[in-house]
Amino acid sequence: MSAKTRKTTRPVRIADVVIGGGAPIVVQSMTNTDTADVRATVEQVCDLARAGSELVRITVNTAEAAAQVARIRDELARRDCAVPLVGDFHFNGHRLLSQYPECAEALAKYRINPGNVGKGSKRDEQFATMIEMACRHGKPVRIGVNWGSLDQELLARLMDENGASPQPLAADAVMREALVVSALESAAQAQKWGLPADRIVLSCKVSGVQDLISVYRELAARCDYALHLGLTEAGMGSKGIVASSAALAVLLQEGIGDTIRVSLTPEPGGERTREVVVAQEILQTMGLRSFAPLVISCPGCGRTTSTYFQELAANIQAYLRSQMPLWREQFPGVEDMHVAVMGCVVNGPGESKQSNIGISLPGSGERPVAPVFVDGEKTVTLKGETIARDFQRIVDDYVRSHYGAGGSAASAAKKSKTIPIKVAVQG
Repeated sequence: MSAKTRKTTRPVRIADVVIGGGAPIVVQSMTNTDTADVRATVEQVCDLARAGSELVRITVNTAEAAAQVARIRDELARRDCAVPLVGDFHFNGHRLLSQYPECAEALAKYRINPGNVGKGSKRDEQFATMIEMACRHGKPVRIGVNWGSLDQELLARLMDENGASPQPLAADAVMREALVVSALESAAQAQKWGLPADRIVLSCKVSGVQDLISVYRELAARCDYALHLGLTEAGMGSKGIVASSAALAVLLQEGIGDTIRVSLTPEPGGERTREVVVAQEILQTMGLRSFAPLVISCPGCGRTTSTYFQELAANIQAYLRSQMPLWREQFPGVEDMHVAVMGCVVNGPGESKQSNIGISLPGSGERPVAPVFVDGEKTVTLKGETIARDFQRIVDDYVRSHYGAGGSAASAAKKSKTIPIKVAVQG
């Protein structure tokens, strides 16, 4: 079953990236460096962009950070890293955008949290200043509501109205409604102050899966703004990946969402780019976009007592993804290739024949040979200690012959019948 037709939203252009309006769903990420540290921030932005992040958000929380944004943008340009930068503002964004116009100009988009722009009489004035700066510099804005910093005056107002209702809702339902209302009222106010609707993206982030689904269903039903999806504070490791996948998959399947971020807590010493890979894999496994080969591997069984198939799976997956920044430019369409790495003869030959390239490794007690299939035909049998290296060379040769300039005809023929790239490791 395929995902439903995407909900029609207004397209928002952010430099060369389009969010909404039927454009491909955009993958975002965010740095965790001190933005005042130009070198560290530039390095991480480049890493995220190489991994496939199409927008990168940076924290702009101090005068020191704001003063370095233009330098960061210039250094990225010097390194040929054209990924648009999004400035994340809280509490003092109105001052930073006003006092550092070079920062306001260098950013491709602003993220404003309406719960953190000010309190009481200052709220509207400070929010208006930020919108005025966006209008002056021609920048789009994500109005990003978060239930951890929800506008307390708005929440109190809705709670009072709910308490006076003859059929009051549960407190958590009022909280969800407050998120939606905060986003919609803030967007309406921004438009009143001159920000066009096609420069507005909305998000309403919570950390509970069912809450997120409920909030975005309601938000999508009540507006046509482009929508940014993400489970906030998703968590670390498998918990964060599973929670984000569960929430985003439901909404994406329903046609809701124009851009996503997976907000993973990095493992100690772990790579920030992990959140980009997970976001891409969610979209690719759902058949919404193709980014790189996906490795499918079995959990292993008594037929695969050797760890060889696990090691080959890990090595091939890492190799294919590491090559994608180069392949993406030189061999367009390679992301739709289909590769199979199988761990025994049960499903190995059959799965391999379904692929562009497939290898069936010997399981426990099987002959120490590995037949290789190319476009459904057995071409060679690999043996010995160099199976992994030999198979990698076969993959390289296939990419160059089928997706390079010399293989354009073969590539065109294959594209008509192949499925998005899949690397399967079967044990």
